[in-house]
Formats: sequence, structure tokens, C-alpha cells
Amino acid sequence: MNISTNLSDTMHNEKNNLINKVPEITILFWIIKILTTGMGEAASDYISHMSQGSGGPGGAGRPGGSGLPMIIIGGCLVISLILQFRARRYVTWIYWLNIALISVFGTMVADGMHLEPVVSTTVFAILLAIILIGWYVSEKTLSPHSINTRRREAFYWATVMATFALGTAVGDMTADAFGLGFLWSGIMFIGIIAIPALAYKLFNMNEVFTFWFAYITTRPLGASFADWMDSPIRRGGLGWSQPVIVLIAIFVIIALVAYMGFTHMDVKKPKEPRHSRKIANA
Repeated sequence: MNISTNLSDTMHNEKNNLINKVPEITILFWIIKILTTGMGEAASDYISHMSQGSGGPGGAGRPGGSGLPMIIIGGCLVISLILQFRARRYVTWIYWLNIALISVFGTMVADGMHLEPVVSTTVFAILLAIILIGWYVSEKTLSPHSINTRRREAFYWATVMATFALGTAVGDMTADAFGLGFLWSGIMFIGIIAIPALAYKLFNMNEVFTFWFAYITTRPLGASFADWMDSPIRRGGLGWSQPVIVLIAIFVIIALVAYMGFTHMDVKKPKEPRHSRKIANA
């Protein structure tokens, strides 16, 4: 009876592992996530500036403004999400392609609303809360380790999009509304993102809460440093051009994603059945 139960549990776990649609949470996961936020910020700003330059003042609402690039990027995101949902398991490059496109599209949407940073932060925080409440009521979990059904996957990606928009608003609020500037905002968010890591390691705080807390923080962290790199030297920035920032970030992201794809370090390994280990040791 015990062997039958163990086999049944193992088959159930293997089935969940087969369709698990998100990567293992490793240090590379956080590095790539922060890089995508910086890339998305720089790419969105560059596209906006180019569109306004070609469309004239107020070009965002006219032909040749930022509306067309947003539609194109949004279309690419839809195609990428279709690939993600059609896949039966986690695929490294598809997952991170979605994250990269969301980082650009989400920033364009958040910036395009033209709301005061405090107002947009409040709006996106309420939106995120509604999604998380709906997710928990429906699935009784918010764990990123249990994305093994289509409905949970839909809630997961809705949450990801909301966190990008909220993170963008929070970054604008600290840099502009609070007057901290980009560099000091970035430094502040380094300290903030360390809080959930320490709380989880030292005080065994809830893993799900600390994960989403850190996940939201990666957005303003990466974006703040990208904006600082882009700022003129006379204003305390590095004076790098936005295309240079985007290209460097994309190169590093592709290299790290390729590394994870080859090593499979981002794929959860199924646990060996207990009775199998006993037979092997015997």
C-alpha cells in the first residue's frame, strides 16, 4: 500500500513538474529580471522620444506618434504570450521573451497614461491587489511554484503585468515626486529589495509574500539605474545613450538566458521517489 501511494504521489508530482510554466527562483532569475526592467525603461523612453520627434509635439496621439510602436510591441507580446500558453512546459527563451516584451510594453502603457506618479501608483496598486485577491480566492495559493494549470498561468501573467506597471509608477514617484533623483532612488531600492531576502532567510517570513515583494521592487530598481545611466553627466548621470543601454542589456540577457537554457539550472528537478532511493542504497 505504501509503495502504491508513493508511486501515485510521484506520478502526480511529475505531472505538475511537466507542465510547470515558470523557472526556478535562482540568483540568475533576479539578475535577468532586473536587466529586463532597465532595458524596458531605456527602450520605452527611446521609442517615445523618437516618436515625438517624428510626430512633433503631442505626437503620441497622432499618426507617427508612439501609438504605432505601442501597437507593434503589443502585437509581439500577444504572439509571445500565445507561444507561452501553448507550450506544455516551461521553455526558457519563451518565458524570458515575454518578460522582456512586458517590460517595454508595460512601461509604455504606464508612461502613456500621463498621471501624477502618486495617482498612478495608487491605481496600479489597487489593480494588483484585485488580481491577487482574485487569484487567491480562485486557487487558494499565490505561489510561483504552483503555476501548473492554465488558470493559474493566466493569473500569474496578469500579476506580472500589473507589477511592471506598479513598479514603473513607484520609480517615477520616488525619483520625481519625492525628489530623490534616479541614482538615489536606485540605491534606495537596493536596500528595499534586500528586506524580503533577509526576512525570508533570517526570520522565515512567508516565501510567497517575500517573492512578490521583491518582484515588484525589481522594476523601479532596474529602471532607476537605467535612467541614471541615460542622464547627462552635468546632472550626475553617466551620459550613455538609450540605444547603448538597450543593446548592452539585451546582449547580457541573451547570454544569461542561453546559459540557463543549456544548463537547465532554471528547471526544477523532479524528486526521486523515497522507495527508489532505498533500493538504490541497498
